[in-house]
Amino acid sequence: MFSLSQLEDAARIVHGSFPGTPQYAWPLLAERCDAEVWVKHENHTPTGAFKIRGGLTYVERLRRERPNITGIISATRGNHGQSLAWAGRRHGVAVTIVVPRGNSPEKNAAMRAFGASLIEHGEDFEAAREEAARLAERNGLEFAPSFAPDLVRGVATYSLELFRGAPPLDALYVPIGLGSGICGAIITRDLLGLRTEIIGVQSTGADCYARSLASGRIVVMNRSDTLADGMAVRQPDATAFEIIRRGVSRIVSVTDEEIGSAMRAYWTDTHNLVEGAGAAPLAALLRDRREMRGKRVALVVSGGNIDLALFRQWITD
Repeated sequence: MFSLSQLEDAARIVHGSFPGTPQYAWPLLAERCDAEVWVKHENHTPTGAFKIRGGLTYVERLRRERPNITGIISATRGNHGQSLAWAGRRHGVAVTIVVPRGNSPEKNAAMRAFGASLIEHGEDFEAAREEAARLAERNGLEFAPSFAPDLVRGVATYSLELFRGAPPLDALYVPIGLGSGICGAIITRDLLGLRTEIIGVQSTGADCYARSLASGRIVVMNRSDTLADGMAVRQPDATAFEIIRRGVSRIVSVTDEEIGSAMRAYWTDTHNLVEGAGAAPLAALLRDRREMRGKRVALVVSGGNIDLALFRQWITD
């Protein structure tokens, strides 16, 4: 999908906007997990999530190749839309985002604050995506997908920072939504010639990639049922599935209750606010605690954008 030099070019684009994010080894997490635990803090980006990296790379290329573009449109539950809005404002491109009805009010407010025009449509992400594609064709806008080579190359820059900034890793746990983050991690690992085991993490209520991996073919679910909206996907992307199928050792599916416990652990052990998808890798590591004992393991906190009411619900349940 891209070479190491192309990945490093993407890192320069990203670092022209912010200096990357830290990776820390947290001692209380190490005690909790019986392993050396490194955390990649994508909750520390300007939008609070890893998606900004893909948005910057995607919009920069689009603006450079098509300077007269009238605008872009996409669908999201929040983090992808925030990334496009932030990058669009930086590069002078109008951005329209379609969200499902009942979407996070705080994420909606953030997308508007970053400059996006917001449209509410449908009951879930897939319905919003279909409406965004229809509006793109009707209004002559560029449809920005949630999974594309530019997006993967951009978000892969966090893996480049992690692999070069942390000691050699035995394993890396990555949450899976539509797949850009874990595909970026797989490709980066292979480009750097590393042997790190990459483990995907999904919710038990939205485990289309886990089911697809088990069956050897794409499995589409009728619905997604999880409070972790960053992982609430019911239809795998075909390209992402092929990369994941070839590059992961396995996929762990965790419950919302386990995610809530991991969220509380991040709060007590690191004082970081972590959204559901970002907490899922820790939930998976805690389940794998015996297998990973004594190893050096990394976790991707993919974001920290969670509504206060939902955070309270998860923390107090």
